[in-house]
Amino acid sequence: MTKSQPLVSIITVVFNGDKYLEQTIKSVLGQTYTNVEYIVIDGGSTDNSVSIIKKYTDQIAYWISEPDGGISAAFNKGIQRATGEIIGLINADDWYEIDTVEKVVAAMENYDVVYGNLALWRKEKQEVIFTGNHHYLTKEMTINHPTVFVRRQCYLQHGLFDLRYKYAMDYDFLLRLFVNGCSFTYIPSVLANMRWEGLSDRQWYKACKEVLEIKNKFFPDKTFNNKIHFAKQVAAIHIGKVLQNLHLSKLVHFYRNRLSRVKKIYN
Repeated sequence: MTKSQPLVSIITVVFNGDKYLEQTIKSVLGQTYTNVEYIVIDGGSTDNSVSIIKKYTDQIAYWISEPDGGISAAFNKGIQRATGEIIGLINADDWYEIDTVEKVVAAMENYDVVYGNLALWRKEKQEVIFTGNHHYLTKEMTINHPTVFVRRQCYLQHGLFDLRYKYAMDYDFLLRLFVNGCSFTYIPSVLANMRWEGLSDRQWYKACKEVLEIKNKFFPDKTFNNKIHFAKQVAAIHIGKVLQNLHLSKLVHFYRNRLSRVKKIYN
C-alpha cells in the first residue's frame, strides 16, 4: 500500500441473493483501481449464492457463510475483517460503475467520507438518478448508502452499525459521523446502481419511525421539531403514493426534481 494507492476494502453482504450476486461480484473485481480487498459475508444462504462465491475464491480476500443477526450484524462482521484504509459496502442486488473506486480514492485524500449519485434501474433500463447532499443529514437521510466509502479510522473511533436498527442503520451511522465532525465530500457522478426490485417500501413507515428515534437520540432538545418533520415526511410519502396510483407521476417527478432536498433526475 502506498499513500497514492491505499488499500480499499469492499464488503458485500448477501442472503439468498443468487439472482444478481455475480453481477455485484464482477463489478467489484473489474474495478479500474486494483488495490482492493474484497470481503463477502453470506448469511447462510440456501440458494446458489455460495456456489457463485466459490467461483471467485481466488480473487476474494475473505468470505464466510453462516447465519447472522441481519444486515447490520453482517456489515459489522465484514468491517471487523477489513484491513483497508477505506471501506465501501455494496449489497448483492447492487453494482458499482467500473471506475467508482478510482474516483473515490482520488476524492478522498482530505476527507473521511465520500459519496456520490445512485442510479435506479427498472427492467434493465436506467430510470432515475438520486443525487446526495450531506448538509441536510440532520433532517433526513440525504446520502445514498451504496455509494458511500468511509475511512476505517472512522469505524474505530465512532463505532460500527447499531444492531437496534433494522431499517435506518445507515442513517444512524452516517449521522453519528456527521455530528462528530467527520468530513464529507460529494462526487457528482453515478458511483453505484440499484434495481427497483431491491427497494422495499413495505416497511417505509417503520423506517421513518426509526429515523425519528435516531434524530431524537442525537438532538434531544429538538424532539418537537423532529416530530413535525416526521409528520411532513410521512404525509409526503403517502401523497406521492396516491399520486402514483392516480397516474399523476409527473407531479411527483416535478417535486422530487425541483423541490426535494435530494434531487431525483428522471430519464
